[in-house]
Amino acid sequence: MTTSTAAPDEAYRRPHAALRRPRRAVVPVPRWWRDATAAAGWAVLLGVTALWVQDGGVQDLGTLAGALTSTGRLTGLVASALLLLQVVLMARVPWVEQAWGQDELARVHRLVGFTSFTLLLVHIGLITLGYAASGPLGLWGTTWDFVVSYPGMLLAWAGTAALVMVVVTSVKRARRRLRYESWHLIHLYGYLGAGLVLPHQLWTGADFLDSRAATVFWWGLWAATAASVLVFRVGLPLWRSLRSPIRVLDVRAEGPGVTSVTVGGDGVRHLPVRAGQFLQWRFLDGPGWTRANPYSISAAPDGRTLRITVAHLGDGSARLAALRPGTRVLVEGPYGRMHGGVRTRRKVLLMGSGIGITPMRALLEELPQHPGDVTVVHRVRSRAEAVLADELRSLAAARGARYLLVEGPRVRDRASWLPQQAAHLGDAQALREIVPDIARHEVYVCGNDGWMDAVRDAAHTAGVPHDAIHLERFGY
Repeated sequence: MTTSTAAPDEAYRRPHAALRRPRRAVVPVPRWWRDATAAAGWAVLLGVTALWVQDGGVQDLGTLAGALTSTGRLTGLVASALLLLQVVLMARVPWVEQAWGQDELARVHRLVGFTSFTLLLVHIGLITLGYAASGPLGLWGTTWDFVVSYPGMLLAWAGTAALVMVVVTSVKRARRRLRYESWHLIHLYGYLGAGLVLPHQLWTGADFLDSRAATVFWWGLWAATAASVLVFRVGLPLWRSLRSPIRVLDVRAEGPGVTSVTVGGDGVRHLPVRAGQFLQWRFLDGPGWTRANPYSISAAPDGRTLRITVAHLGDGSARLAALRPGTRVLVEGPYGRMHGGVRTRRKVLLMGSGIGITPMRALLEELPQHPGDVTVVHRVRSRAEAVLADELRSLAAARGARYLLVEGPRVRDRASWLPQQAAHLGDAQALREIVPDIARHEVYVCGNDGWMDAVRDAAHTAGVPHDAIHLERFGY
């Protein structure tokens, strides 16, 4: 241990032979990028509102029909902007993804999506009522006239139907009933819906056509969104995968329903991946290869190979057991902020539940550390489900870390990360007993959603600030 008299966090940040960054370290995007990207999103909405005001939106509020129509225009404009921002959030733009992390991006994406959809429905209702109030056709006549007489409106209704399907299947209760593969296919209709609503905006929307500023603004916004998807979701992954092939090297059963796959090739050398991160994987082994699945690496990258360890939870993951060496692999990524680059404290607590222990195993191997700096808590229902336990135990001993296997069914009468036999302890109290100085630790967490929420709340109660707790959700 260093004998520096500086605070532990300051001592960690100083150059030190034992605490050097790994050879393949990736400098994380600064935290201020999060504020900058959020400000950019709000600036887009402010620009939308300014264009509406410039086009007479406020003046039109003087009559009932005008108020309905003008407010309908504004809600439609904001809904369109939010729809585009929603797409950008999940376009895997590296700076945005690294600034927010997958978990936070998914949460904001869902919030923006539901808000956009709600405003879209309000837009349809207000515009229809406004036109009906100022015309002779009545409500249903106006609705029919919109569909058959206005350019692009039939496409817009089809796009709305596609978005309805996406939103309905995004509700948590509906998501639980769908396989990942089915949900992923349905979710792609969101891109179709966004594309179908564009023509009516450009052909009939005065807010898009009445001024050069509006035309440049909206075309620029659509072009930037399309470019983000094409470059970062399609172009960059394809370029990385095709310029230097990646192939399966080894497939190994780790236990009932769990498989490890090791891949290698020149393409691995070019991936700026760190322990704790995940990639989207496509194995070109037959039907189903088009659907990507997010898997974290389960061993620290060495520049030559990558390994994932996957539980068979769906059709895509179950197929891995039948992979053959030599199978071609396409990857997207790496993604995620749950890596050593976000670390600000010398001491670290790694907590994994079930198959969520895999990124913790990679972090244990890669993180710079002195003996006693790192503690690993491995939570399982039974010892038979302790995936990679032998590796973790051996690695912890070699690196001077502590490894604790916490087994048993979860507490039944409250939301808790603890097993039933420890139900007499509070969640935060149990963390303090395992790591008495937990308030001075960086905490990394991976597991199912409820368990991660319990760990996060317990760690915060025990004194760990929110920005020192890192977790990412892979639930769809």
